[in-house]
Amino acid sequence: MKPAQLLFGFHAVGVRLKVAPQSVLEVHVDATRRDARMRQFVERVQAAGCRLHDSDDARLTRLAGTGRHQGVVARVQPLKPSHSLDDLLDAAEAAGRGPALLLVLDGVTDPHNLGACLRTADGAGVHAVIAPKDHAVGLGPTVAKVASGAAETVPYLMVTNLARTLGELKERGVRIVGMSDDAPHTLHEATLGGPVALVLGAEGAGMRALTRRTCDELVRIPMAGAVESLNVSVAAAVCLYEAVRQRGPTAAPRP
Repeated sequence: MKPAQLLFGFHAVGVRLKVAPQSVLEVHVDATRRDARMRQFVERVQAAGCRLHDSDDARLTRLAGTGRHQGVVARVQPLKPSHSLDDLLDAAEAAGRGPALLLVLDGVTDPHNLGACLRTADGAGVHAVIAPKDHAVGLGPTVAKVASGAAETVPYLMVTNLARTLGELKERGVRIVGMSDDAPHTLHEATLGGPVALVLGAEGAGMRALTRRTCDELVRIPMAGAVESLNVSVAAAVCLYEAVRQRGPTAAPRP
């Protein structure tokens, strides 16, 4: 059995209680906090039948590894990946969730950026977020906290060979659109209404050369000011919601 993981913050722990309460081993809360939000949260923990412990701020900070725990820390069992990428896309098609919408992050190593990308991906109805196993951040407590529950709802797939995975997506009819500051065309000129994977690289370095060559098209976000580029999580939001705009209101939400 894999070792237990830690989640902290109301959103991250609350979503785990909602989607997989059986995986929550115990929940620690700040015994001095008695506001309405904490009372409602404690009721949810008790309703789920999870072990509940009153703790102080010092212990919560030690458990979470940070003081930004909001008075809530949980010890949980890791969730098993339930689907391959093919299975996820097949299930989405069967459920009528519209054409594939994927976010590919090549070389994003900052957990805050990944958490923000997952939160946006959840809001945009992304089928999955894909990253390479090497040179990328995995899921952890900080990612889960920043994602505000989206780490529990958006599949995050780390693949051995990103270029090969993109090639397999092409075989399924998914168009690979990469973001590059030096691309000749803008994001708004791209066709994003069909099956598409939006590829973003790490800040500064951008996409790796092989990833860039694998893309069907490169586009850029138009920038009107002095700043040359956006934070990767902001860029992901701009790109995903342009795709959502082009698709219109027909795509079904994630179940």
